[in-house]
Amino acid sequence: MKKAFLTAVASVFLLTSMLSGCSTDEAEPSKGETPNAKSAVKLSLWTFQDLHKKYYEKTAELWNKNNPDQPIELSIDTYPNAEMHNKLLIALQSGVGAPDIADININFFQNFLKGDIQLVELNKVIEPEKDKFIQSRFDIYSKGGKYYGIDFHVGATVVYYNKELMDKAGVNVDNIKTWTDYTEAGKKVVAATGKAMTAFEVTGQRPFWPMIVQRGSDYLDKDGNVTLDNDINNKTLQAMKDMIYKDKIAVPMPGGNTGAEEFFTYMNKGEAASLIMPMWYMSRFLEYMPDLKGKILVRPMPIWEKGDVRSAGMGGTGTAVTKQSKNQDIALKFLAYAKLSKESNIRIWQELKFDPIRWDVWSDPELQKPDPYFNNEKIFNVLLDMKDEIRSPNMSELSSASQDLVNSNVMFKSLKDQSQTPEQALKAAADELRKQKK
Repeated sequence: MKKAFLTAVASVFLLTSMLSGCSTDEAEPSKGETPNAKSAVKLSLWTFQDLHKKYYEKTAELWNKNNPDQPIELSIDTYPNAEMHNKLLIALQSGVGAPDIADININFFQNFLKGDIQLVELNKVIEPEKDKFIQSRFDIYSKGGKYYGIDFHVGATVVYYNKELMDKAGVNVDNIKTWTDYTEAGKKVVAATGKAMTAFEVTGQRPFWPMIVQRGSDYLDKDGNVTLDNDINNKTLQAMKDMIYKDKIAVPMPGGNTGAEEFFTYMNKGEAASLIMPMWYMSRFLEYMPDLKGKILVRPMPIWEKGDVRSAGMGGTGTAVTKQSKNQDIALKFLAYAKLSKESNIRIWQELKFDPIRWDVWSDPELQKPDPYFNNEKIFNVLLDMKDEIRSPNMSELSSASQDLVNSNVMFKSLKDQSQTPEQALKAAADELRKQKK
C-alpha cells in the first residue's frame, strides 16, 4: 500500500516550482524553549522556509505560555525545498524517519495524497470553524472530503497601482473594472508619463495563471486532465501578448520574474504603473521598494467578462501531521493553534505579511489599521469586498510539471523571443504534459 503512495515520482521535486512567495534555506535545526522540559511533549517539524521556522518558534513559546498543562518542546529542521519534500516522501514510504508535523509546498501536496495516505485527517480541527475561512484554501489540500493540510495564506491576487503615475495620467483606478478598462488606462499612462502600465513575467507564470483561474480555467482540470491549451488560455495569453506588442502598455519583465533584483530596481524607480501579484507580495514592496512608500494602491483584479471572479488564490504551504507521529493528538492541537486560531491568524499578518485564511480577522482592528506604505488605506477592506470571489487553482500530480513548463518555455517563447505564438507554445507544453501523464 505504501508502495502505491510512492508512485509519486521523486524526480518531480527536482523541477523548478513557484513557491508561495517563499525562498528556501539550508538545513538548520532549531529547538523551542519550554517552561518545563521534563514534562514537555517533544514534537518535530520540517519546513523549507526560514520565515516559517521563526513563526513556529514564536508560536511554540506562546503555546507553552498559554498551555502550561500541555507544554511542548518543538524541534524544527529547515531544508531546501526539493530536498525536504523528497526526504519526506521517502520517510513516509519507509515508515520511519518522518517528523510529527511538516510544511508541504502546494505544488507537491497532491503527491502525498496517493495510495495509502500517510497524513492525518484534519477534519476534526477544521470543521468546527470552517465557515470563518476561505473554503477554497482547504479544498486544495483535500481528497474525498477529507482535509490533510492547512495553509498560511489566501494568496489573493490583486493589482498594485502606482498612484503617482495614475494621477499624472488622469486615471482613477476605481473606474478600472475590466481588462479592457485596464488596457485603455494603460494607454493614457504611457502617453502621459512614458512609463509602462505593467510588466509580465517571462521566466515565471504571473499574471497568466491568476488571469486564467479567475475565468474558471487552469492548466489542469479537477481530475488532473491537461487543459493548458484550451481556448480560454489561448485567448488570455494572446491578450497579454497584445498588451505588449499591439497596445504597447506592457513590457516583458526586466529580470524575467518578480523575484529578480533587476525587477525590484525597475519597480522601485517607478518604471511601471501597476503590478498584478498576490497579497503576499506586499512584503517584497516593503523590503525592496522603499521609494514607493505611500504611492501604492491595492485593488481587485479587473475581469474579462461577466461571471469572472476578481481574484485567484496563488501559492501556498499545506501544513500536515504525519501518521508516524507518536503524539498525534497534541500535534493536531498545536497545528490548529498555529494555523486556525484567531490570534495566530492575526500574527500571520503581523509577522509574515501574509493574508490569513481566516477571513473574520480581516475586520480585526489590527488588520484594519491604515497602512502608511499603501497610501494609508485599509487594505483588508479590498479582500472583504471580494472574499467570495477568490478562486484557487486545481492541483494534481502534474501541477509542478505544468508550472515548470509554463515558467521555462511558454511565457518566454510567446512573450519574449516570440519564437512561438501563444497557441503554439501552449500546445507544445500541453502535449508534453500529456506524455508525462501516460
